[in-house]
Amino acid sequence: MMDITQLGSLMAGVMFIAAVFQQWLTEELGDLLRRYFHKLVNYLFPDIHITFHEYQGDRFERSKAYVAIERYLSANSTDQAKRLKANVIKDCKSVVLSMDDYEQVTDEFKGRHIRWTSSKNIIRQPPLFSYRSDDEKRFYKLTCNRKDRDIITKDYLQYVFDEGEDIAIKTRQRKLYTNNKAESDGGWRSMRTMWSHIVFEHPSTFDTLAMDPKKKEEILNDLITFSESKDYYKKVGKSWKRGYLLYGPPGTGKSSMVAAMANLLEYDIYDLELTSVKDNTDLRKLLIETSSKSIIVIEDIDCSLDLTGQRKKNNDKKEEKDPLAKKMEEKDKDNKGSEVTLSGLLNFIDGLWSACGSERLIVFTTNYVEKLDPALIRRGRMDMHIELSYCCFEAFQVLAKNYWNLESHELFATIGRLLEETNMTPADVAENLMRKSKEDNAETCLIKLIKSLEDAKSKASTDAKVGED
Repeated sequence: MMDITQLGSLMAGVMFIAAVFQQWLTEELGDLLRRYFHKLVNYLFPDIHITFHEYQGDRFERSKAYVAIERYLSANSTDQAKRLKANVIKDCKSVVLSMDDYEQVTDEFKGRHIRWTSSKNIIRQPPLFSYRSDDEKRFYKLTCNRKDRDIITKDYLQYVFDEGEDIAIKTRQRKLYTNNKAESDGGWRSMRTMWSHIVFEHPSTFDTLAMDPKKKEEILNDLITFSESKDYYKKVGKSWKRGYLLYGPPGTGKSSMVAAMANLLEYDIYDLELTSVKDNTDLRKLLIETSSKSIIVIEDIDCSLDLTGQRKKNNDKKEEKDPLAKKMEEKDKDNKGSEVTLSGLLNFIDGLWSACGSERLIVFTTNYVEKLDPALIRRGRMDMHIELSYCCFEAFQVLAKNYWNLESHELFATIGRLLEETNMTPADVAENLMRKSKEDNAETCLIKLIKSLEDAKSKASTDAKVGED
């Protein structure tokens, strides 16, 4: 048996021979031997490994690729894993399972076999100023055959990312956001808290909206067409966004319309309060922080800052050359709490910064459309102008169906006649139809509505006579 001394001598001899061989080996022969060596390694070990870390570098947010892979594997491959992690979503009504650490599953794509492994690295001495309190770095490792590298990296991974995004949309909790009041220092702390949110659970749908059926159908078709037009918008060179102006008297359902839009398209809502925005720069920052598949709403825009009122017409050539300049100067002087200008808002709607997201609606609501500056609501900014007016008979029928499941009644004819003769908002009609005591029933509420309509008609007649006098 060879002892340690003999083994050391043998190794020293081999190293000497290798050094001599390397010295006399020609460069061409060396390259040839290296190529054959790599071929031998590839033959014996044909797999390649691609790692996707949960956090990349010093970034605070999780990697979008990692999150997409996690969702994809949770939906498609967790039935193979023996150990799973549970995540409860949607107010404990749904459970999403994902692979636990050190689990392995397989997948197939166009006849190619892929292995996914969930793992983590333990950091024994985490950095002193690490933004994460844990000491674990998780990652997914993809293993595939070397000859499938191109199709895996170009086609399969894109498929996984797209599927992960679709799953996120289907399982997410939609949110209602509001912007926080801008901090005076404008520091990092305020940047991290620009939007606050709650879970969006508004029940309004287009089925429950009380409005003219033809107008409702027109809006529905427009929204659905928009949501399916990603390639079309790209083809014509426009950002994938659309503006809606909702106007009409108070109580005609403007806020309910916004909620119905969000529920139809499954979008988040960003309720933007302009008076809380410090200046145009912060307005752009807020826009950047919004996500795609969302509705940005400015309610009662006629009351937001001093953005109402038409520009005065005159023959001054300077104003004709730059019609917004004077308006901007006036707003800068008048706005004490906020320095957001009309120009800044216009750029927010359809300027260069508005293209930072996609599949987005921008909605303005107002009670007094005539007060708004024409530049703010022109076509191309507010693409569709929707008037929400007083309750018509068809809208009343929707409300009767909603509140009492009534599709016909002998009092409907009287109510229909009165609705033609006087103005009453859908909100007021709904208030009369709502049950307020155990004794209320469909007929008593209809009678109450008739009485309210008659009173409103009488008051309108009296006011008209007083006006004539």
